[in-house]
Amino acid sequence: MDSLGGYDDNPFIAEFYDSVVPYLGRQDVSFFVEMAQLSGGPVLELGCGTGRVLIPIAESGIEIVGLDASPLMLAVCRDKLLRASQDVRSRVTGLVHGDMRDFELGRKFSLVTIPFRPFQHLLTVDDQMSCLANIRRHLADRGKLVLDIFNPSLPHLADESYLQEHGEEPEFVTPDGRKVVRRARIISRDYFNQITQNELIYDVTHPDAREERLVHRFPMRYLFTFEAEHLLARCGFGVETVYADYDKSPYGSKYPGELIFVAKAC
Repeated sequence: MDSLGGYDDNPFIAEFYDSVVPYLGRQDVSFFVEMAQLSGGPVLELGCGTGRVLIPIAESGIEIVGLDASPLMLAVCRDKLLRASQDVRSRVTGLVHGDMRDFELGRKFSLVTIPFRPFQHLLTVDDQMSCLANIRRHLADRGKLVLDIFNPSLPHLADESYLQEHGEEPEFVTPDGRKVVRRARIISRDYFNQITQNELIYDVTHPDAREERLVHRFPMRYLFTFEAEHLLARCGFGVETVYADYDKSPYGSKYPGELIFVAKAC
């Protein structure tokens, strides 16, 4: 397996990530900051990427360690931290290049989070259970896990129109003047293994009017609600709450919504 999502096969992903308009407007940051503050820290974030969630948690006064499989994404995070205050930098007590399926940090955490679906880059049950076993080993007594995945939309899984390019997003402009528009496409669907092969397509217009198309291809495995609950139970977790959104709407109140599990080690 590559870097669990193809991030290092495509250096433009780390470069563009913090400019993508839907990411800028995601409502999950305040939710994870609140969960971190309730835990009191320290927090471990798996799949921390460019620090989109990690840095606001550190800014809120909580100690946090980030782990990610992509050196390129971590490099962006480190660069952002260099521009942060000394207090914020001091609260980020580790940025670790590692695999969420197999890591040893030599300490325990009050909260472990997996924001924005990196768990769904794990394509087999064995990989998923290895990840959860590592998390459980790193949780302090009464520590909690927040697992953030999407709730599969049955129409989305069946509608043939999603096999074509769709979902044009608002244009963003890079610091060097490139204009970028992103679209998405499902390449194929494996209903038996619950895996979709996906593309994110970046159409780039350079300042000299030259056009370029960059494509990020990656697989994702979707999990249904009760499947995820049973997986957590097999790995020694008890689910406390399932939210449908970052405003803490209960599961079942929105469709498809999100699947945000708050679980503790049993």
